[in-house]
Amino acid sequence: MDAYNQRSISTAQTSRRRDNFGDSALGLVSTRSFPAIVGTADMMLKSAGVHLIGYEKIGGGHCTAIIRGNIADVRLAVESGEQTAKQFDQYVSSLVIPRPFPNLDVVLPITTRLSNFAEDGNYSRLSNQAVGLVETRGFPAMVGAADAMLKAADVQLAAYEKIGAGLCTAIIRGSVANVAVAVEAGMYEAERIGELNAVMVIPRPLDELEQTLPVASCWIEERQPLRFPLNIKQPVAETELVELPDLSILPAKITEES
Repeated sequence: MDAYNQRSISTAQTSRRRDNFGDSALGLVSTRSFPAIVGTADMMLKSAGVHLIGYEKIGGGHCTAIIRGNIADVRLAVESGEQTAKQFDQYVSSLVIPRPFPNLDVVLPITTRLSNFAEDGNYSRLSNQAVGLVETRGFPAMVGAADAMLKAADVQLAAYEKIGAGLCTAIIRGSVANVAVAVEAGMYEAERIGELNAVMVIPRPLDELEQTLPVASCWIEERQPLRFPLNIKQPVAETELVELPDLSILPAKITEES
């Protein structure tokens, strides 16, 4: 009976979560650059209570950020995303769909992360460091920019991203000051070698933004084996056993005095 009640409560809670997302809106903002879409997504997350589902890259340099939330929040977030993308001069299009039909959720590549939010909605931050992105047209320019950034400041190259049309982005992590210095050096080197397309520095990325960036593997702390200050190869000295005297055979005089 208790197991049945617990199963009923769990089913009701899951159904309630699904209902909440079923009544939510779907928001999309598209840009012509990966750094621009990351900056746009960051602004949308910080401007309203929405969830970043992820990005869709369809080639030709076109990237779309997909968000979910209640209708008012999604409208506000998409409006902020539009303004941000236009400031970068990379805006392509945007869309808000209130209460999308369930078939749309199933077909579009947004169901997996949406189900994760429905389960618990909690994500842990892998790193609180700033994010720097330098996008070039051409792979040699990106490699040269990445090398210049690593030599200019105390940063780490986390990953790189390709979105078609010859556009590739080097992604670095580090403190805000180091990332800013490194990105500036990367810009000059990219322009010297080839074509610089876009740059972005995000000082304090939110948890959900970090989950969508290809940087996680560089920041996962691997468990190290325990090291004991003991040399196993060194033989352990044998302990000498000391035999105690038998009190029953002691002289009677000694026994009485004790």
